[in-house]
Amino acid sequence: MTIKLPDTIKFVITDFDGICTDNCVYIDSKGEMSRKVNFKDIMGFSLLKKNGYKVGIISGEKNSAIEKIKNTFSIEEVHQDIRIKLDVIKSIVEKYNLSEDEYLYIGDDVNDYESLCFAKHRITVPDAVNKIKNIKGIQITEAHGGNGAFREVVDAVIGCR
Repeated sequence: MTIKLPDTIKFVITDFDGICTDNCVYIDSKGEMSRKVNFKDIMGFSLLKKNGYKVGIISGEKNSAIEKIKNTFSIEEVHQDIRIKLDVIKSIVEKYNLSEDEYLYIGDDVNDYESLCFAKHRITVPDAVNKIKNIKGIQITEAHGGNGAFREVVDAVIGCR
């Protein structure tokens, strides 16, 4: 299924783990955690910024990869260690005076449920939990999380212009 979006989108807001990662955490012998991020998805952040879009990342966890992406691409809104993501989305919508057709949200798990229901344009990945995949009107990427799903959405957004 091809992601279909209006050409009015100005702001892309996404969860991180499970969207830009494969939802796995790697723990080394010292107990340090790391995640794998696909370069297609990293290029997606670059393409959004180069094409004049604003970007938000809302994560339930704190992650050094998010900091690296934030600093590399000057991401406007980065919120980590967030338990209630809907409050953050509402604040972004208000701060940037966005209509429901000017932003989208990408998420994959139960902590994204309220945010996905709130957003008119909502997208998830094939490996999302069933509660998310069953939200009315949600679009599902062909690519899995951490394997180009974010980039697939970015290509759909940029292709609208």
